Amino acid sequence: MAILTLTFVTFICCISLGSVSGAGKIYSDNITLILDRLLDGYDNRLRPGSGGGVTEVKTDIFVTSFGPVSDVEMEYTMDMFFRQMWVDERLKFEGPSEILRLNNRMVDKIWTPDTFFRNSKKSISHNMTTPNKLFRIMQNGTVLYTMRLTITAECPMRLMDFPMDGHACPLRFGSYAYTSSEIIFTWRKGPIASVDCPAESMSLLQYDLVEQILSSEIFKSNTGHYSVQVVHFHLQRKLGYYLIQTYIPLIMVVVLSQVSFWINKESVPARTVAGITTVLTMTTLSISARESLPKVAYATAMDWFIAVCFAFVASALVEFAAVNYFATLQANRLQKQKARQDKLEVMATGSDDENASQMDSSPQEGLKRRNHSVCRSEPGDALPLPIFLQQGSAFPQIPQLAGTSPIDKYARILFPLAFALFNLVYWYIYLAKDTMERARDVVLEN
Repeated sequence: MAILTLTFVTFICCISLGSVSGAGKIYSDNITLILDRLLDGYDNRLRPGSGGGVTEVKTDIFVTSFGPVSDVEMEYTMDMFFRQMWVDERLKFEGPSEILRLNNRMVDKIWTPDTFFRNSKKSISHNMTTPNKLFRIMQNGTVLYTMRLTITAECPMRLMDFPMDGHACPLRFGSYAYTSSEIIFTWRKGPIASVDCPAESMSLLQYDLVEQILSSEIFKSNTGHYSVQVVHFHLQRKLGYYLIQTYIPLIMVVVLSQVSFWINKESVPARTVAGITTVLTMTTLSISARESLPKVAYATAMDWFIAVCFAFVASALVEFAAVNYFATLQANRLQKQKARQDKLEVMATGSDDENASQMDSSPQEGLKRRNHSVCRSEPGDALPLPIFLQQGSAFPQIPQLAGTSPIDKYARILFPLAFALFNLVYWYIYLAKDTMERARDVVLEN
C-alpha cells in the first residue's frame, strides 16, 4: 500500500513539473512571437511619427557621482544614469506581460534618439561587464532607455571673487540631427525633480553643490533650430582650505613684520633681517597661492589681499629705513656740534697758554706750548665712530641717540589699526556679497 502511495505522489509531481515547464516554454514562445511581430516591417531609420507630429523625448538624470571640479582646466566630471522615454506606436503589443524587459541587443534594432551633450569634452559609455544599458517596452508603445555615462563638461568660471566664488556649471544636451520641429526634449518629472543628486554621491573637496536649476532652450544655428535641455549645477567654494594655507599665514607674516617697530632702532642688523625675511616669505606665499589657479588676466580677491599684505610688509621695511636715515642725520648733527665745541675749547685753551707764557717764560717757549696744546691727541678726545658702527648693538655709544624714534611710536599704532581696518572691509565686502548672491538666487528660484 505504501509503495502504491509513493508511486502516485511521484506521478503527480512529474505532471506538475511538466505543466510548469510547458507553461514557461509557452510564455517564452509568446514573448518571442511578440518581438518577431514588432520587428516585422519595422524600419529603425525612421523616427516615430515620421512625416507627422513631433516626437517628444522625456528625460531625467540620476547623478551617482559628481566631481572632481578643475579650476585650471575649467571643467567638471560627473557619473550618471541618463534616462530617455518616448512613445513609438509601431511597438504596441498585446500579451501576457505589460512590460517587455530586454537587454541592450534590442537597442540596435529599433529607433533611438541621437542625443548628444553639447558642452562635453569627453563622454564615456560604460561597457563592463556588458554595456550598461536598460531597455523596456510598454504595451502602449512607450520605450524606456537608460544608460550609464561619465561626462567631462566645460564649466566657464569667473574667478574675480576667488576663493569666495561660486559657479554655475551647465550641462546641455539635445538631438544632433533632428530640429525642434521633429524632436522636442522635455523633463520627465518636471523642471525641479528631474535631476537627482543624492548627498552621498558628492565627491567634492573644495566645493559644495548648492542646487540644480533646470531649463529648456532653443539653439539656433545655420542648419535649423534645435531643442536643448540645460542643467546648471550651482557650486560654492569652501573657504577653509585657503584660510589655513594662505590667509592665516599672510596675516601672521604681516604681524611679524610689525614686531620690528618694538625693536630698538640701534639694532640695525636685527630689524633689517626681519624686514627682508618677511618680504621674501610674502613673495613665496603669493607664488604658491597662484599655482592652483589658471593664468587669468584679472586680479582675484586673493590677489588683492596678497598685494595689500605685501604693501604692509614692504612699508615696515621702508619705515625702518626712514628711522635709520633720520637717526643718521641726528648723529651727524651731534658730531658736528661736538667738533665745533672741541674747536672752541682748543682755541680757549690756546689763549690761556699764551697769556701764561708771556708772564712766566720767553715768547719762544709760549709758542712751543701753544703748538703742543693744539697738536696733542688724547684717547678721550677722539672723534665719534661712524653711525653704521655706532648703531650695531642695543646699547648706543651716543647717549643722545638712545630711546624710541617718534616714527616708531606712530607706526606702532597706525600700522596695526590700518591692517585691522583693511581686514574688516575686505571680509565684509566679499562675505556680504556672497550672502547677497545666495539670497538673490533663492528669490529668483521662488
